[in-house]
Amino acid sequence: MHFDITSLESELKECEQQTATENFWQDSQKSSIILKKINNIKSKIEQFKKVKNELDNLLEIGDLLQIEADDDMLTELIKSVNQLKGSVYKLEIATLLSGKYDSNNAIVTLHPGAGGTEAQDWVEMLYRMYSRWANSNGYKIEELDYLAGDEAGIKSVTFLVSGNYAYGYLKGEQGVHRLVRISPFDAGGRRHTSFASVEVLPEITEDIKIDINPDDLRIDTYRASGAGGQHINKTSSAIRITHLPTNIVVSCQTERSQIQNRETAMKMLKSKLFALKEKEHKDTIEELKGIQMDIAWGSQIRSYVFCPYTMVKDHRTNYETGNVQGVMDGDLNGFIDSYLKNIKEK
Repeated sequence: MHFDITSLESELKECEQQTATENFWQDSQKSSIILKKINNIKSKIEQFKKVKNELDNLLEIGDLLQIEADDDMLTELIKSVNQLKGSVYKLEIATLLSGKYDSNNAIVTLHPGAGGTEAQDWVEMLYRMYSRWANSNGYKIEELDYLAGDEAGIKSVTFLVSGNYAYGYLKGEQGVHRLVRISPFDAGGRRHTSFASVEVLPEITEDIKIDINPDDLRIDTYRASGAGGQHINKTSSAIRITHLPTNIVVSCQTERSQIQNRETAMKMLKSKLFALKEKEHKDTIEELKGIQMDIAWGSQIRSYVFCPYTMVKDHRTNYETGNVQGVMDGDLNGFIDSYLKNIKEK
């Protein structure tokens, strides 16, 4: 794995020069984007230099041991080498996050497949899984839209994962996730298979221009409601925006203010339209008219088997583990890392 430290240092210098230009701080949105980029580059450079310094120290210790054997020093060297392997592995994964939008926040939406309560319960399990992954990896979760299931679970949920490279790490989670288990809702104790879709989009920053014709939008207001009656608002502050040409629908209900909900919903819509525009290789949003937006349940990217055996397997990379509970508690890094390595090799 090649780590081009020279190019990173050159890019950092260019960004820092921009901060010294006249009127840089007057455009707060643009300046915040540049500052975030500077912090991301600095983090990679510091990570590289730390690994290099540790390696140089270990090489010096190795040279000393060749001159004079020392059992205690050898034991410490072996311990340090194993620790360095972990640091090198993290650095290797960091080099894979070089996509255009990898450093952005991620907007994640979960939807159940056919199956009613079974599938809706599966969505709730996935929401818990991603929330735990985010918390254990230093990311912030902000719920944007939530529709509770009729009896249990979740009909749909959209949430923002904030932090450096959130989209880069989570983009490989997009697709259909399959659950096999003995249903807690089946009195006969039969085995059921449930499906849920995971959509992951980069949050669009202000430096990416998405021109949307206001006449193409239908904006509805309604009363907010959340899980177990949470977030219930007596006023119609929740916002639903429909992009008529593509029939894309986004909703936001978590803010107290209708204006704030509208701003967040527009960000969500821009992210969806931008992703669609990139996928369809269109130059403008207007060219997307007539595209069908129906959900198509394709083959699953990952299976979570609770019965008759325990296993979680990614069908794209063949990475698997028998620790199903660990995965459901947010231990996803093995799957994320294997996916990033796999797409890099291709």
